[in-house]
Amino acid sequence: MPTKLFIVESPGKIKKLSQILGSDWIVRASMGHVRELANDGVDSLGFDLTGDRVQCRFVPRGERGKDTIQQLRSAVKQVQTVVLATDDDREGETIAWHIQQALNLKQPQRVVYSEITPAAVKKAISQPRQINQNLVHAGLCRTVLDKLVGFKGSPLLWQLQNGAKSMGRVQSAALHILCDRERQIEAFVPQTYWNVWVDYAEGFRAFYRGTETPADEEAPADDATNPTERPAQESQRVLSQADADRLVQQAQAFPHRVRSIDGKVVNRTPPPPFVTSTLQQAAGSRLKFSPEKTMQVAQSLYEAGLITYMRTDSVELSQEFTEQARQWLIGHDAENVPKKVTHHRKVKGSQEAHEAIRPTDVDRASAQLRLELSSDAFALYVLIWKRSMATQCQPARVRQTCIVTQSGTIFWQAKGQVIEFQGYSKYWNNLSADVELPILKASQALTLERSAHEQKQTQPPPRYSEPKLVQVMERQGIGRPSTYAPTILTLKERLYVEVIKGALQPTALGLEVDCFLGDALPDLLQSEFTAQMERSLDEIAAGKQDWQRYLTHWNESYFEPALLQAQSVIPQHLTINPVPRSQKQLQTSRTRCPQCEKPLAKIPSPKVKKKYFLKCVEGCDVVLFWSDRSKRWETPQPKSSAPVSKPQNTDYPCPICQQPLEQYAYQKEGQDKVLLRCSNPKARDDRKHQDVVYFHTAKGWWSPKLGDLTASTP
Repeated sequence: MPTKLFIVESPGKIKKLSQILGSDWIVRASMGHVRELANDGVDSLGFDLTGDRVQCRFVPRGERGKDTIQQLRSAVKQVQTVVLATDDDREGETIAWHIQQALNLKQPQRVVYSEITPAAVKKAISQPRQINQNLVHAGLCRTVLDKLVGFKGSPLLWQLQNGAKSMGRVQSAALHILCDRERQIEAFVPQTYWNVWVDYAEGFRAFYRGTETPADEEAPADDATNPTERPAQESQRVLSQADADRLVQQAQAFPHRVRSIDGKVVNRTPPPPFVTSTLQQAAGSRLKFSPEKTMQVAQSLYEAGLITYMRTDSVELSQEFTEQARQWLIGHDAENVPKKVTHHRKVKGSQEAHEAIRPTDVDRASAQLRLELSSDAFALYVLIWKRSMATQCQPARVRQTCIVTQSGTIFWQAKGQVIEFQGYSKYWNNLSADVELPILKASQALTLERSAHEQKQTQPPPRYSEPKLVQVMERQGIGRPSTYAPTILTLKERLYVEVIKGALQPTALGLEVDCFLGDALPDLLQSEFTAQMERSLDEIAAGKQDWQRYLTHWNESYFEPALLQAQSVIPQHLTINPVPRSQKQLQTSRTRCPQCEKPLAKIPSPKVKKKYFLKCVEGCDVVLFWSDRSKRWETPQPKSSAPVSKPQNTDYPCPICQQPLEQYAYQKEGQDKVLLRCSNPKARDDRKHQDVVYFHTAKGWWSPKLGDLTASTP
């Protein structure tokens, strides 16, 4: 008979933890937060700011929250010990506190671990602690602060009547980064220039470097997150064709010789292990994952016990892992074993709650994992494995060569890079060999084969990709590891930005919102202002500041006066922008209307896969949606509600009412599909039965909410 209750956040962890803990334990999931602030009181905030105190009123988070609390209360009555094992971060600590409050637990044990392995879980259980109230206070402060900004600031946007839905403390600062870059692009004036070079018969190309001997330039530090693409070499910029022609003529008129040769070997240190932001950046650039997809896939790997916790800003690795990695290298790649492992400086402002993201077992066979995991999960696991192993390797050695040549009074320069020892780049390749220059001698005469120039134009700054925005948010101190992906997702769902050719581009609505907030609440858009708020939350988490005094003072000294000032800005923006959003210019598609032959307009919609559908705005009743099946735009097909065949009962019992599950066949988008659901039609209308849906997969029956279906446990 079980005597202990182990409460986690995600139901995906239950199966693995039950195997580890054994029959003496009941494992249950809170499904994330079980409570939230009520929507009552002034402005539906659910809390009151009185003097220097904050009085919060919490309610169950929807029907699911109510049901979860009831189920957990029932489980508590069956056991003698309750262990709260929510995630090891501020949010997890806050969830543990909410569970304690909702279940009226007197002295629950709080345990934390960063990997779901037998050793880590059992070690955590042997070292229980109390709930950390400082972390809880920081979590509560963030919750109240975000709702205060969102609920008091968003109504300002609604008055513009342009379709804007919300603003937020982190959301609006992130949007401003994108809009500021977009305005730089719009204001950019391209400049024409000429690239001038000479080709030598000795087998290399050199570029114009002026009339003085060029100084030796420091090689730029390699970006350890993305594969390093060494920029194509160019000459010193020449600003007129006449000057470019003159340089070509002079190159042809004078003999050429080697002026100097500089060669050196530089060591490239291994990259730091993954933290949340760098994992999102690397998965974005190498696997083309969005930040939210990266976190979803990483969550599944963590719940399967394959990697450590994926929300972290620490670059520390456990001694157990570094020793395991060293033993692997000794057995498989002995020349890459370093005398001393590289230690990386921690990121300024990082919470350092637990170690970096790494595999839990470096010896796990990849051939078996390829069979067990989806292709996305396997690709992300390999990425994490390679990066983690790279951190434990020797530095790479790169030979860099610079040759300066001279013709008359003009100097030319050629650079080359050759990797002499791969080191860590054998596992994490962020280096590139480009040109291997020939072996020459100082003052050696050279044979000119060709001298030429090419006209070019300067390019505007690029738009940010999703991974790049995460990097900028991290560097500027906006948000924390758990907020990067949700923030970008919110911007896309609000139609403030869209992804075009892999880059985030603000929509007309997003630019309008940013312009208004720049006039109405300018401080909230500034990175330093938002970063300072994050630092205050860090101080609260460290017990150095009272969260209620900080919040009430911030509201009284800044936010309330700022909201009053913002009201005066609204009429000005209504004058500037009187056109309803429905009448504003929309992007057009190359696809033409089948009736009037005019280009169809792209209508933004977060509910469809392409994030937009096509519509004729010339009066024709034509709407087209993209079909992945036919790979073309098609008119919407009426949904067929009739089953393909009569439902058949199975031997599987419904997990709610124990009635048989029925196999139900249907059609979707022209394809035959099948699912399992409760055979009792009346019960299916009950809220508790809404999650009882199992879909057929290659591995069997599976439910998004309940997991795999087995004969004994649906």
